[in-house]
Amino acid sequence: MSGHSKWATIHRKKGVLDQARGKVFQKLAKELYVAAKLGTPDPDSNAALRLVVEKAKAANMPKDNIQKAIDKAKGATEGENFESVRYEGYGPSGVAIMVDCLTDNRNRTASQVRSAFTKRGGNLGTDGSVSYLFKRTGIIEIPVEYNEDEVLLTSLDAGALDVSKNEETYEITMPAENLVSVKEALESIGVKEFLTCEVTYLATNTIEADEETREKVEGLLDTLEELDDVNEIYHNLKV
Repeated sequence: MSGHSKWATIHRKKGVLDQARGKVFQKLAKELYVAAKLGTPDPDSNAALRLVVEKAKAANMPKDNIQKAIDKAKGATEGENFESVRYEGYGPSGVAIMVDCLTDNRNRTASQVRSAFTKRGGNLGTDGSVSYLFKRTGIIEIPVEYNEDEVLLTSLDAGALDVSKNEETYEITMPAENLVSVKEALESIGVKEFLTCEVTYLATNTIEADEETREKVEGLLDTLEELDDVNEIYHNLKV
């Protein structure tokens, strides 16, 4: 069992402040809407929707809010059309950044994302320019209160790749397709609280940076996160 967090180096959603929770729920609602509209609104028969539901539950999104987003997709008219768009680029010192958006206006979103990169010392790239530097991976994070050996063996038997431990949590990585099976296995040994349960993108290699560069990159990431159409951001800056 390794003693460090692999996924914290590229995923910046820990410790969501109370005042930001509403915005997080809005983005999750949009993600639920898109997943439900593109497939069946039943999570049991829509794998993509089920993954988003698990992610929303881990973020403590109320069940009623989750169901409302799904129900909205059921009754959506043809004029309501959100789509997934990915933008790729580089921040200061060549830090690779992927930005996943859900938008009803590609031109607006592209303009806003490009402006954020330009103003914060980065540059927007072409499709595929940095995505090859990331691997789609399932992530589960649970409190450290559970028995270490039991968590390790249960997770690995269910298809996890690695279990790391820090002072407060176990962080479990797995192939994206094994996320649900690992979660169910952990539930079978009494795990009830999931701090994180989602499919994300992990950097295959990270970049070291001095304090000045780190501040510049974080400024770009913060600017991107403020955009309403931005849903997820991934980067390879080493934390």
